[in-house]
This record gives sequence, C-alpha cells and structure tokens, in this order.
Amino acid sequence: MGLFKKSNTNLPEFWKIYESQFKKPTSKNFDELTFVVLDTETTGFSFDEDRILSIGAVKIKKETISVQEVFEIYLEQEKFNKDSVNVHGLLKHGRRVCISEISALEKFLDYVENSIIVAHHAGFDLGMLNNALRRNGLPKLKNAVIDTGVIYRKTLIKSYLVQPKTNYTLDELAEKFSISKKDRHTALGDAYITALAFLKIISRLKEKKNFSLKMLIN
Repeated sequence: MGLFKKSNTNLPEFWKIYESQFKKPTSKNFDELTFVVLDTETTGFSFDEDRILSIGAVKIKKETISVQEVFEIYLEQEKFNKDSVNVHGLLKHGRRVCISEISALEKFLDYVENSIIVAHHAGFDLGMLNNALRRNGLPKLKNAVIDTGVIYRKTLIKSYLVQPKTNYTLDELAEKFSISKKDRHTALGDAYITALAFLKIISRLKEKKNFSLKMLIN
C-alpha cells in the first residue's frame, strides 16, 4: 500500500506549513471558528482550459467580518478570453500588479490556513483552485467547505404551494437580504456580498433546534 501513498517529501515548504495546520484540534464552539469567504474571477467555466484571474476573500470571526484581514490578488495571464471581460472587467494587460499562479496559491494557502471555506456555488471556485494546485504539482485543498447556495435552501419553508428552487444566484441572495451589489463581479466584492449573505443565513439557521456545523458542511 505504501507504494501508492502520495509522498509529501518533494512538496514545497509552504504546502507543508499549510498541511500542518490541520493537525490542530478544531473547536466545537461555532463562535470560535474562523471562516474564509472567497470568490474567484476566471477566464471562463472550464476547469481544464480556463484560468483564475483574481482571488478575493474575507475572514469571519465571531460572526463579524474582519475588515483588517481582506485578501485580494491578481494573477498573471497567458490565457485571455475577451468574452469574460464584460463580466469582471479584468484585461490581460491591465494596470493591476499581477503575480504568478504558484505565488498566488502560496499567498492564498498562507491566508486560508485551516479555516472553513465559504463560497457561493462553491464547487466552481474550489474546482478552479484545486486544478491550479494540480497544475503546480500540489494536492487538493484540505479545508471543510460551506456553500451559501446550499445552506440558503435550508432556511426556506417547504410546502406544496411553494417549492424552493434548485439554485439561487448570488444576485438573488443579495436582493433577498437587501445587500448592496455595488462591487458585484469583482472577486473581493463578491466575497464580501457572500460573507454578508452567509451571516444572514446563519442568523436564520441558528433559530432551528438542530443547528450545528455538521448541517452546514458540504
């Protein structure tokens, strides 16, 4: 069996530091946990063909957004999709300072540590990040993940008259919770909107008797 076990001896030091965070015991107290709410802007929707343009994230501690600990980086681009510029406004030769994909991953892992990741339609953002890690010879993210799209549906009352939709967009959540969409379609702006929606959802779910972290994790 040892022949098939992936060795981490050749992995970079920053990955080993990230991985070591998960040896720490996780608090059972929901209010003591740290959540990293993230969003990625990308050149498209293909995990294999497209690339991450930017990553934005905010931290939530004790149900409060830590405004001193925001994360925003832009990645150097070899691939360019002019069709996606209208969505996120990021040009290949824009004026922002951009860093390499591997440097971006190192900075992100240093930021996220062993926090619980929160994202809207998390499968896409995590898929893009995990594919970027794979391209650079690194394993997948180890963090637990919460999808605001999934947990929002848990707040809805089901009846024969009203059936919840399968998917709710971030725009729909922003409208339902009266959250400003001023910075929509920037990675940091969308992460902040998602964080506000997450706090609203948690507030509703805490009213339920069976509220627990387990009911939130994907």
